[in-house]
Amino acid sequence: MRLVLGSGGHGVTGAKKHLIGAIVQVFKGTPSGLFIPYAGKEEDFVTATREWVELWYNGHVPIDPINESDDPAEACRQARGFFVDGGNTFRLQKKLLALGLLDIIRHKVLHGAPYMGVSAGTNIACPTIQTTNDMPIVCPESMKALGLVPFQINTHYVDPHDKSVHRGETRDERIAEYLQENAGPVLALREGALIVVIRQRVYLRGVNGGKLFLKGETPKELTPRSKEITALLPSIDH
Repeated sequence: MRLVLGSGGHGVTGAKKHLIGAIVQVFKGTPSGLFIPYAGKEEDFVTATREWVELWYNGHVPIDPINESDDPAEACRQARGFFVDGGNTFRLQKKLLALGLLDIIRHKVLHGAPYMGVSAGTNIACPTIQTTNDMPIVCPESMKALGLVPFQINTHYVDPHDKSVHRGETRDERIAEYLQENAGPVLALREGALIVVIRQRVYLRGVNGGKLFLKGETPKELTPRSKEITALLPSIDH
């Protein structure tokens, strides 16, 4: 299995270079990728496609937008790789379920098609979408997602700030709430951070790193210099 799972924030200094490097590594030998922008507003699909075309060409992988296909399910069956863009995770999940695409994408990726997700696209690579930051603006039939990795990811992770005027829960507190009701673990990625999965090995790339939250334990700081983090996470057995 070959995955690139990004938090976003690729305007962060140095992040774009790491992202292109990950695309080159994970999509090596892949002639094209199917671009899925369903997490965004439909009227923004063309703009979203245009914004990512240059990046993918820099990574030597042309993209074919799924929204230009008359049959999205068949487009997924024929896809050689996938890139699922960011936006609202609940909207993305609802659309993929309504079109019957989740099972098709999962089957293709488990049988060798590379997958890249950013933000919402990363959230749906997890067992569920329960650790997204997004507001549930729509209600999908299920929160069960692709399950390409056996751990949850929290994208756009922000560290607690003593001087913040925000009086709601910090991200750490939100993740702690999740772990009160679920087993975990949760891998929180700061802006510009990437997870690269090659077969059963998991690597932390990009910039800024993140934190690993385990039930009943103090969160563990992770930096890109941590390199392979496979031993810290549940095994990937598919």
